[in-house]
Amino acid sequence: MMPVHDAVVVGGGPAGTYLAKRLAEAGRDVVLLERTLGPHQKVCGEFLSHEAIFYLKRVGLDPVRMGAVPISTVALIRNHAVTSVKLPFPAVSLSRYRLDEALITAAGDAGAVVRRGCRVRSIRRHHNAWHVEGDEDAVMARDVFIASGKHDIRGWKRPPGRHADLIGFKQQFRLAFPQARDASNRVELFMFAGGYCGLEPVEGGICNISLVIRKSRFADLGSWEGLWEGMLADSPMLAERMRDAVPVSDRPLAIGAIPYGYVRTHSEGPWHLGDQAAVIPSFAGNGISMALHSAHLAARHYLAGQPADRFQQAFARDVRRQVHNATLLSRLLVSPLTQGLLSAGARYLPGAMRSVAAGTRLPLTEQPLVTGAR
Repeated sequence: MMPVHDAVVVGGGPAGTYLAKRLAEAGRDVVLLERTLGPHQKVCGEFLSHEAIFYLKRVGLDPVRMGAVPISTVALIRNHAVTSVKLPFPAVSLSRYRLDEALITAAGDAGAVVRRGCRVRSIRRHHNAWHVEGDEDAVMARDVFIASGKHDIRGWKRPPGRHADLIGFKQQFRLAFPQARDASNRVELFMFAGGYCGLEPVEGGICNISLVIRKSRFADLGSWEGLWEGMLADSPMLAERMRDAVPVSDRPLAIGAIPYGYVRTHSEGPWHLGDQAAVIPSFAGNGISMALHSAHLAARHYLAGQPADRFQQAFARDVRRQVHNATLLSRLLVSPLTQGLLSAGARYLPGAMRSVAAGTRLPLTEQPLVTGAR
């Protein structure tokens, strides 16, 4: 007879691994399912604000000791106009390649059973337990936590977000020395026709470029090569940054149908974490922080005997305002009619950029939970 575990966690990203570690440390029987066999890159800006640093240190991980690059400045760039401001909080940049591996190792060291190369095909209720079926085997648990990031599980697909007409790309480069020096310790946000692009350094002397573009605009350009040429033509300062740059890989990573603005407010039984619970536009630099916050909050509710729906409502309250505000601004960032206004506004009111950065942060205070039977 198949054993019934306390919990099964689907997804080995920041949300799933953080949660698995917390539950295992509390003595729960936890199985973590990750679809990849080893370290890999993901479509992500790789920015860690002070909330992410806070949560990582709570589970014994220090991003700086892992090689993270300090980030002190953010710059908004359109054509030749540049507005730079100091970030109102500490921040670093660390690749998901390194971060995710550190977290999944920490979860295993804490006692979670980690199964890699397990692609989940279905999740269904079976009597008094959840039946999670993978490529070759199945797992049964009393509770299931879906933390599969931007990848939906069959039967549990997220609805579109409020800004769902974008696709995303990520490519890493080694910049030439002068450009790498000038781009160090800062995030640069470039606006171009139909989208925006973030450039930031990560460990190992590499710069990460993540961008989003309207589907209709990408269809006009026809390919990644067409997009790249059009983006550099629209943004001469980005073209200068990329002069003599060497790509780390042959092709970029890509993802479609990003549900920006999505916030889940209720649960139908499973616990939904990370991007399966809420998706904030990438320019806010808060995706990893939100994933870790959701895992922290889920662990607290679960260990206090609270139901999944109570957690889902609490997480939605914590992030709804930040996601709403960032989504409105993301719409403006991809519109040719408003990109110029945003650039001019940032130049004349640089304090507004700091306000935007501060306004998308998450609460770190812990309110007491009322315990009860799940």
